[in-house]
Amino acid sequence: MSIPRPVNFRTLDLNLLRVFDVVMEERHVTRAAHRLAITQPAVSNALRRLREATHEELFIPSSTGVEPTPHAQALWPVVRRALSSLQQALEPQVFDPRAAGNTVSFTLAMADATAALVVPQLARRFLDEGIHVGLRVVPLTTRDPRELLEQGWADLAIGFFPDLTEQLLVEDDSAAFRREALYASRYVCVMRADHPLAAPGALTLDAYCAAQHLRVSFAGRAHGFVDDALAMIGRKRTVAMTVNSFFTGTMAVQQSDLITVLPDSFVPATGFAGQLACRHLPFALRGIDISQVWHVRAEPDPAQRWLRQVIGEISDVIAAGARALPQTAPPPPEPAEPAEPA
Repeated sequence: MSIPRPVNFRTLDLNLLRVFDVVMEERHVTRAAHRLAITQPAVSNALRRLREATHEELFIPSSTGVEPTPHAQALWPVVRRALSSLQQALEPQVFDPRAAGNTVSFTLAMADATAALVVPQLARRFLDEGIHVGLRVVPLTTRDPRELLEQGWADLAIGFFPDLTEQLLVEDDSAAFRREALYASRYVCVMRADHPLAAPGALTLDAYCAAQHLRVSFAGRAHGFVDDALAMIGRKRTVAMTVNSFFTGTMAVQQSDLITVLPDSFVPATGFAGQLACRHLPFALRGIDISQVWHVRAEPDPAQRWLRQVIGEISDVIAAGARALPQTAPPPPEPAEPAEPA
């Protein structure tokens, strides 16, 4: 077995690490060169020099650009933390979001049900207050955002993270992630307004299980948290369709006999809530606690702190504006066991 040769830090050009970081983000040499305002050959030369310094292959060509090797994947979080620490030490610790020359940009990971509430509030605030920052929203396809945040693919994840929340509640300050509760919601059964099960008293447990269902699953799984809750009481449902978007699912049930389960806070954001009926589920299903989660390395960054404060203030508006939905019966008590993601 060969012994890895050490890197000579006395001769290592730290600019190479910045190039490495951007190429890891872009997975494309030409796009990285554009972001760094240097030529493509200069990026290629920097990667060659870093490869020679580390004695390891870092990237391999692919049909879409370049793909990092396992060594590069392991190195990247360390490099990102180091670059972030240097930036925080050298840059002023005051962030002015209204500065015309701002080049700060944030990436938020959210499911469409959350984005439908948060993004319009952000857009209104940014325009009303003359805020000059970039914002990119990427889809959240998991209930565990830790890899997204660890790898730097998102600055902030906003959503329902039951397992991570419980873990962070028992961990001390040494945890690699931080969480802040934002607003609460609950799951309701949603169908078109003139659906037979929308009639008063019609949505019994037997009727619910006998209906044709649409499941919303970020990852397209064939089993979800509703199925788990039904299994706990010895029941099951028939799922006729599975989609990975709350909005797509809502459109489908509005135009069919399918029924689905959605966060009640999302329904008004569809724009056609008047064409839908929302009813309490005839079985116990835990509520939804929306929170924002970030990596601990973002904790001292003044721009990141500002963003988290804005998200918190927007969430207060969302919580205050939640409207009452028509119901057929009091909701059952919530289960003690945490639900799995759909």
